[in-house]
Amino acid sequence: MKRPQEARFVAAAATVEQVPHLPYPEVAFAGRSNVGKSSLLNALVGHRKLARVSKTPGRTQQIVFFVIDQRLTFVDLPGYGYAKVPEPMRRGWQQLVEGYLQNRRQLRLVVLLVDVRRGLEEEESALLDWLEHAGVPVVLAVTKVDKASQRELAHCRRSVQEHGRGLPVVWTSAVGGSGMAELWRLIRERCGA
Repeated sequence: MKRPQEARFVAAAATVEQVPHLPYPEVAFAGRSNVGKSSLLNALVGHRKLARVSKTPGRTQQIVFFVIDQRLTFVDLPGYGYAKVPEPMRRGWQQLVEGYLQNRRQLRLVVLLVDVRRGLEEEESALLDWLEHAGVPVVLAVTKVDKASQRELAHCRRSVQEHGRGLPVVWTSAVGGSGMAELWRLIRERCGA
């Protein structure tokens, strides 16, 4: 797998009106807070500090856009679930994310991150329902496989088999780099990048 030569932050949007108009195909990364989105994004592009990694869940409160090699845009969506934020803020995130997902012509793929220690839960299933209804292609990226026990891996495999709707699944580790080549292959297939 050839790593990108350039990956750079271009914009952050707190409202749908602030979403930038970029000419490249987009890949959005979605998942619950603390699932490892920033770490996965950094591992994919080979830049340790492109996306901010925080120990506090819910730090990404906007939609963040990164341009990759002037050919592709990675979109970091706000996390859901675990973040301790006021309910009005959480509803605002939901409206922002849904507004983006519904109206984005450049969107080619959503990578839905699933924590290996939790598996696919109700919130992921609800998002999959929504994305399926909207006709948005999805890949499941199971994160933190290097930190999982055999029992956690087995539980996650069962939940993905039962509720993953036959979607492509990539088992990843941002620390060890496993799954990055396969994820890039799926992204390039979908985006022609």
